[in-house]
Amino acid sequence: MNHGLSHLANVCGLGDPQNEPLRLAFGLACALRVRHLLEDAGALRCLSVLEAFVNGGLDRPTLEAARQEIAEIANGHRGSASIDGSAHAAVSATYAVANALAGRALEAAGYAAYAAVYAYGGYAVTDPSAFEGEFAWQIEKLRELAGFPVDP
Repeated sequence: MNHGLSHLANVCGLGDPQNEPLRLAFGLACALRVRHLLEDAGALRCLSVLEAFVNGGLDRPTLEAARQEIAEIANGHRGSASIDGSAHAAVSATYAVANALAGRALEAAGYAAYAAVYAYGGYAVTDPSAFEGEFAWQIEKLRELAGFPVDP
């Protein structure tokens, strides 16, 4: 868990109803960081829908349809056929997209960080220091999107 991110989310009111645009934008940013790990064409399509919605190019019914589609894809994901052990990275990246579309930005961030670290190798997820780079990026990204000054 990224405690610094959780604290910042509380400070900026990320969970407040009026901050849905911020939640969607931050969730999108986290999911885009692991886009290369997505293996399902439907997941990629849903991520593109979120990106278009955040950028003002799509309506809410289209977003809602993508939310339903990605939930089914994520819940039905059987992992990767890859022999390099990337199954968990692909599944976690898909869950990052699902949570981003659902407006659950902190959950999207958690899955994205796990996917990014797992992509190094399964051994990495047991080392808390392996998450430090992703956690730092997430905090700075939320600061940027929320309009908070960046720490020196």
